[in-house]
Amino acid sequence: MELKIHTRNVEVTPRLQEHVEKKVSKLDKYLPNIHEVRVDLSMERRKQGQDQTVAQLTLRNSRGVILRAEEKKEGDIYAALDRALDKMYRQIERYKGKRKRRGGGKFGEADAALALAEPVPLEEEAEADEEKLDIVRRKRVELNPMTEEEAIDQMELLGHDFFIFLNATTARIGVLYRREDGNYGVLEPDVR
Repeated sequence: MELKIHTRNVEVTPRLQEHVEKKVSKLDKYLPNIHEVRVDLSMERRKQGQDQTVAQLTLRNSRGVILRAEEKKEGDIYAALDRALDKMYRQIERYKGKRKRRGGGKFGEADAALALAEPVPLEEEAEADEEKLDIVRRKRVELNPMTEEEAIDQMELLGHDFFIFLNATTARIGVLYRREDGNYGVLEPDVR
């Protein structure tokens, strides 16, 4: 497993480096075949109140699965990292549960590796009778070419948090979404 630590406005002390390595190395026990874990640590300066630390974990396994968890906490980077790891444990448990429910035995080798993995140590036990999630609505969307600015206007007019559009500039499908910081992001799919 390859570990990458990226920081912004945070100094990586030997103690912090050791803490990250110790905590992240445990993930391999709960989800096999982890290829890479990226840890982003940053400090956001705020005009009012205490500075906010942000810890984000992005995990990729050899099958191309990406799991991400983020936590923001005032002051303590260690607490933010620990809480982000707790969220990652829940993500792993959810992923393993979905594989088990939806796989129907067609993922033989991967399921065997998942079955051998240790159960995730969750502080709060998830409900055993987890409801099966079904697609309850399917909608067809007509895509008209528009600029990103027009897509933002359209999304705001509809009152949605995301909007699918055909980018007139790049001739690609994009998904515009509102970020937590109030800005916008665009997802542009690449077909492999």
